[in-house]
This record gives sequence, structure tokens and C-alpha cells, in this order.
Amino acid sequence: MAEGMDSIQQTAGPKDQTPSRVRGKQRDCSLGAHPGSQKSRGKALRPDTRQTRARMGSPVHRVSMGDTWSRQVHPDIESERHMQSFCVEELTNILDGGAQNTALRRKVESIIHSDPELSLKDNYFMTQNERYEAAIKKKFHIQMLAQRLGWSEDSRELYYANRSLSGDLGLALQFVFQKALRSLGSEEQIARWDPLCNKLQILATYAQTELGHGTYLQGLETEATYDAATQEFVVHSPTLTAIKWWPGDLGRSATHALVQAQLICSGAQQGMHAFIVPIRSLEDHSPLPGITVGDIGPKMDFDHSDNGFLQLDHVRIPRENMLSRFAQVLPDGTYIKLGTAKSNYLSMVVVRVDMLSNEVIPLLQKACVIAIRYSVIRHQSRLRPSDPEVKVLDYQTQQQKLFPPLAKAYAFHFVAKSLLEFFHRSYSSILDRDFRLLPELHALSAGMKALVSDFCVQGAELCRRACGGHGYSKLSGLPSLVTRVTASCTYEGENTVLYLQTARFLVKSYLQAQESTSQRSLPQSVAYLTAPDLAKCPAQNVADFLHPELYTTAWAHVAARLIKDSVHHLQTLMQSGADRHEAWNQTTVIHLQAAKAHLYYVTVKIFTEALEKLENQPAIQQVLKRLCDLYALHGIMTNTGDFLHDGFLSGAQIDVARKAYLDLLLLIRKDAVLLTDAFDFTDQCLNSALGCYDGNVYERLFQWAQRSPTNTQGNPAYEKYIRPLLQGWRSRL
Repeated sequence: MAEGMDSIQQTAGPKDQTPSRVRGKQRDCSLGAHPGSQKSRGKALRPDTRQTRARMGSPVHRVSMGDTWSRQVHPDIESERHMQSFCVEELTNILDGGAQNTALRRKVESIIHSDPELSLKDNYFMTQNERYEAAIKKKFHIQMLAQRLGWSEDSRELYYANRSLSGDLGLALQFVFQKALRSLGSEEQIARWDPLCNKLQILATYAQTELGHGTYLQGLETEATYDAATQEFVVHSPTLTAIKWWPGDLGRSATHALVQAQLICSGAQQGMHAFIVPIRSLEDHSPLPGITVGDIGPKMDFDHSDNGFLQLDHVRIPRENMLSRFAQVLPDGTYIKLGTAKSNYLSMVVVRVDMLSNEVIPLLQKACVIAIRYSVIRHQSRLRPSDPEVKVLDYQTQQQKLFPPLAKAYAFHFVAKSLLEFFHRSYSSILDRDFRLLPELHALSAGMKALVSDFCVQGAELCRRACGGHGYSKLSGLPSLVTRVTASCTYEGENTVLYLQTARFLVKSYLQAQESTSQRSLPQSVAYLTAPDLAKCPAQNVADFLHPELYTTAWAHVAARLIKDSVHHLQTLMQSGADRHEAWNQTTVIHLQAAKAHLYYVTVKIFTEALEKLENQPAIQQVLKRLCDLYALHGIMTNTGDFLHDGFLSGAQIDVARKAYLDLLLLIRKDAVLLTDAFDFTDQCLNSALGCYDGNVYERLFQWAQRSPTNTQGNPAYEKYIRPLLQGWRSRL
């Protein structure tokens, strides 16, 4: 395609979601052009061309009643991109971890989106069975692509391919299986099983949750009893509630499962351990002896994933099939413990860290892209009687709905990056059985999974509601985003339980901080518990509340006070005669509040530290600082009671903080569309009639609706019911 080419007639539907009038030049903010100039606003043309530019001109218009129209980028959204206060391309590079990653990602996306076998266009009209088959087909084609192009397992290319398809691939639990294998397995076990997974010679899933037990792993009922006579484990579901329930890819696909079960050897129960159990024949895919397996039925979402059940009836597996990095069973049945009791939970830590970056946070980012783009196309009511209808994003109430989720989407990006860096620093030591960093890693990964998924659910639903009636349509893309992120509040640990796991770590850390004889330094994330504390906030004006040091200190104060209060209530109950377990149960609501404040403080601190690293990019630093300010102040506005409780803030200071917060909404408004453009999701990846780059919302909605099979098939109810109702009056004449 040549730069400046004129209009193209294109199919107006999910198959083709791209602007038709394009101007394409690689965005390069280092060329000396002003960020708002035409030169700096160009961007590399791609097969989907969803981030190309239309010439400014007359509004989009229909040219026929068929399935095509002549499209430009809608002027209402083009005007939002006309003057840029920062370089969008540079921000995209920051989010991608470098310009080279951005270039690689776009190259992969171009390959994926040019392959018709990998289209998401009909997803909203498919049945559960069709979604499942389509997801397996995509996985098959991705594997063929990877082999042809030399994409290795765990490569960025495969990660970007998955991102471009919105994770709508089958056999996703193979990844979880391999993470658990690499975390809990011996080097010999990894060498044996990992290549089989990489070559898809086996299809594996991770079977932990049971019909009657989920996050409470100690309560799992599945048993693995060692038989020294045969050197085998006998894996068994002793009760109905012990049936494994929910694992993805289990219902129809997997040939092997990593089963979490209670180990019984030498006549004693040794706690939860992981066992590799073959469940289907590699010859004809039929269930193996002792295996009852199937699909659990319809769900809120994830129709492409065959979540299943697994009942085990005295299934025998070799001794070598117990993952043995941190524990072993010798041939005679002797149990050898090589790690801590919590080392068997390492695989869950690994998965939680990955799921934030790869699954949860992108869902909120997409919701923000869709809702904010639509909010500059949708016009509703008038600010003044004589004015035309205005963009709904110009209303302060719409900004209040959409900008806090946008701020969270950016905050959580940097949180996930920081958590991943900490994980990499800790992981190799843990594998070498140095567990000093494991408690903090476990507390952070559990707590952040809970906080981030909670806020992402709230934010995605706000985005959906902010789109009015059209947000209720699946064609908007928003309902599926909301239901998918809702699931993340439960899988890999129910959030309330995870908050309380973080709270236990906080109680221990606080008590350690109070021990004057203790020479051990506190873990970095809770070091503020020994820092000097301000009794009252010194802020006097709006500018004061925009200092990162001030609001970070404010959140540290509130978190420390709530942790102190939770420990005080716990100790008071114990001193009055309650045992520790009952005392804990009677104070969990207070512990929950403390954990959430601590985690909010950590996210604020991480966001401010990320900003400090952007000194050489002042325009981007400024626009992100506004989001950081908004994130911190939105939390204060939402939890004013915690800041007023001990007089740290006064009512007058809350009023000043509110003004600072509302002023930020107006400042962020002018950059809102650009901030969503920086996430750089393709139209195909968004799969949203409301959120496409060109802003042609209504044409796309109308055309996509016509693709519904119900509009091309006969009405099965007419002859049976509607016709008799309509014509029944004749028999009464």
C-alpha cells in the first residue's frame, strides 16, 4: 500500500475491521517532528491497518445498503489524536519493554491476522462446541506456524501470538502443567516430560480443584497411597466431593493430568503432593481403566475451554510420577522432605505471577480502550441548550467512571512488571532450596492476584456500563471481557482467602518489627512498618496532594495503622481466653482491610518508582504521573474513613484532595484516547464493534448484527407457535 492512498471498498464486518483511507508512516518521535504534527502521528502500515490514519474530512457515510461502506477514521476520534502532548509510540515501547519488542509483536500480529484460519470474527455467534473446536483448530495452526517459522516454546513470538488471539486457544493448561513441572519436578522428571509437552506428544492439564474443595489445599480429598510391593502410587477419589472439578482441557482434550493429592506412605498422611496421572489413551483417546472423565457443562464464559471433571478409581502410577524436587518417596516407602511445607505451593505462585500480565490486566486494558474510544464517538444531550450534543467523554461523570480504571490499568502494568522481576530474583534460589524469599513472594503474589483481579472486575464492569445499552451487546466485546475477568477472582485462589494469606504475613512482619532484640531486617515490601511515621498529613493545598512522596507516605501510614489495629484485636481476643484460631476467625474482616491497604500502598509505591525511571522522557513522565496521582487520590477518596479515623487527614484536607482529584480528570481527558492507543491492541484482538481504531461504531454494529445466524435462518417458532397465535382468531369467527 502506498502512503496517501485513497478510499478502498471493504467488507464491513468482523472479517475486516480496518480503516479504509490510510496514511502510513512509522511513528518515530525522534525525527524532530512535534508530537502533534502529521509527521509524528503516522504509524507503520500493517495487514490489519487498524492503527493507520484517515485524512481529515467529511464524516463517514454509507454508500449503499449492502455490506460495504467507504470508511475514513471518524473525525470525532481523529480530533482526539490531532494534537499529542506525548509520543504514543514511545509509550507503547515502554509498555512492551523496548522498541524491538514492539516491532516483533507487530510482526507476529501481522502474521496471525493474515491467516484466515486464526480469525475471531464469528466468536460471538458460536455455540459452546463450535468455540471449543475453533480454539483447538487455532492451537493446531499456531503450532504449525511455530514449527515453520522456528518459534521456540516460551518464546516472545508465541506469547505475542497468544496475545493477538486474546488467549482464545485450546490446550492452555499445558502451560500450567509445565510451570508446575519445572517448579516441583526433579531435573530428571523435567527432562522426561517437558519435551513431550513441547512436541505435543502428550496433552496435559493441572487438576487441583475438587467438587468440594478449592483454595483450601490442605482439605483436598484425593489420595495417593504408596504401595511398596509394586513401587506404585494408587491414586483414588474416595468421595463424591473428591472428584476433580474445573480443570481446563480436562473435559475432552487432555491425555495426562498433574493431580494434586494427599500423599499417604508408611501409614501416615504427608500432605499435598503432585502426581502425573495418564488419563486417556495415546492410541484412541479413550479414558484409561479407573478413569471417569468429562465436561462440566456451560459456564459464564471460557466456552472454548473444556473445563472437566475427573474421578479416579484406584489408578496405579509408577513411583517416578510423583514430582520430587522438594519431597521424595524411596522404594521402601520412606518419605524424605527436601523443602518447606509451602514449597509444594510454588507452582501456584508461578502461575499467579504470569496470569496477571498475560490474562487479567490485558482484559482491563481492552475494556478501557473500547469504552474510551466509544465515549468520544457517542454524543448525548447538551451542556447548554443552544449547543449540539456533546461527546459523552466530556461529561465529568463519564470521566469519573473511565479514568480511574485507566489509571489502574497502567498502575497494574508496572506492578506486574515489578512482581515478575522479584519473582525472577527469587525463583532460582527457591529451586535450590533457599526459601528465605518465599514467604514475601507468596504474600505478594497472592495479595496482588486478589487486588488486581478485584479492581479489574470493577473497572471492566464500569467500562461496560459507561457504554450504555450498546455495552450490553456481546458485539461490543465488553460482556466477554467482564465475564472472563470475573473468573480470575476465583481461579488460582479465591480472593478473600488470598488476602488473608497476605494478612498472615503482615501480622508476622509487624510482630517482628516490634521485637527490639530482632536484628533481622524486614522484607522490602513491609519495611515501612519500621519507618518514622507522620501523625498528621502536612498537605495544605492542591499542589501538595500531587507530590508522590506525600500520598505514598499517606498510604503507608494508613496501612501501618490498620495492620497495628488488626494485631491488637487479635492479641486482645487471645488474652481474653480465645485460642489463636478462634481469635483469627473473629478478626478476619479487620485483617482483610489491613491487607487491602497494604497492597494499595505497594501499588502506589511501585507506580511512583516507575515514574522516576522516566526522567529522560518528560512528556511521558508527566502524562503517567497524572494517572499515578489519580490512582493514589481515587483510593483516598474511596476510603476517606481510613484517613480521617485517627486525624491523619482533616475534613478540610479531604476537600482539597477531592479538588486535586477532579482537576486531574480534566487534564487526563485530553490524552485519554492516546493513552488507550498506546496499549496497541489490534482491531482483531479487541474484536469489538465499539472499540475499533477508526471509530466507525454504528456502521460496524449494524453490519455485525446482520451476520447473526438468526437473521439468515428460518424462524423455528413461527409455524409451531406464532402462526397459530396470530391465526387462532379465525376459528372463533
